[in-house]
Amino acid sequence: MRRRFVTADVFSTRRFGGNPLAVVFDAEGLTTAQMQSIATEFNYSETTFVLPPADAAHSARVRIFTATKEVPFAGHPNVGTAVMLARRLEAAGAAPSEGLVFEEAAGLVPVRLLREGGVVVAAELTAPQPLSIGAPMSCQEAAECLSLAAAEICDTHHPPQVLSVGLPFLVAELHTREALRRCVPVAAAHLRLLPPRGTDAVFAYVRGAAAGEVHARMFSPLDATPEDPATGSASGATIALLAALDAAADGERAWRVEQGLDMGRPSLILGRTEKRAGVVTAVHVAGHAVQVMQGTLAP
Repeated sequence: MRRRFVTADVFSTRRFGGNPLAVVFDAEGLTTAQMQSIATEFNYSETTFVLPPADAAHSARVRIFTATKEVPFAGHPNVGTAVMLARRLEAAGAAPSEGLVFEEAAGLVPVRLLREGGVVVAAELTAPQPLSIGAPMSCQEAAECLSLAAAEICDTHHPPQVLSVGLPFLVAELHTREALRRCVPVAAAHLRLLPPRGTDAVFAYVRGAAAGEVHARMFSPLDATPEDPATGSASGATIALLAALDAAADGERAWRVEQGLDMGRPSLILGRTEKRAGVVTAVHVAGHAVQVMQGTLAP
């Protein structure tokens, strides 16, 4: 069977920025082991496989694999897959509606398509799960994971702790942008400290000068990703926590997460949070995606 694929750079408006993604269309009939082998071959932080939905009311079933395992949800795979699938459908004369709905292991992921000049260039996902707050970690332990001193970890607003809106990350706030720049993941510390808390990745961030501005880096050497250029799922969990901690009981807030600058792949993640009666009711993550390559998998 001819299985087509594209690669895209996500959370970027230009090629060779953002986070690379492989999208495999026509994935029906592939086994889980075959999908994992293909994802390992691409060796991106994630590869997606587009399958027919279980419910005809939805757009597709999407399975997401890192180079080492399947994950229930992730940010840039949803944004990139939505843009690439929508453009493929439009090229075939089957223009999608304003949105798509993906079936994923973490739940349903609604995705709103964003157009410029009538062309789909970006997408905004809604996280499939509400914010969950997991195990905390000491500043010293978080610092060990990042090659920093404990004093460089900020626990004024929250301790380093595991957060998730569909995929868990240890989220740690730092005091300065300079400390964020100096972060280096320590695999031994990750192995000792993260799996017992239900995650394998650290999302480190610092607040920017403007309201809603965040600078971030993500490290996951245990999952073959020393550093990720753009992490939508971790950004979504982080802005959900920041919105929850905000004194305002109601309202919608816009967020801007810059990531990838320190590794030469600048990325921009745009977020929105909705809050009602003191509870964050929805988390949205948006960004652009540009196609880089296309081809077919050898039979």
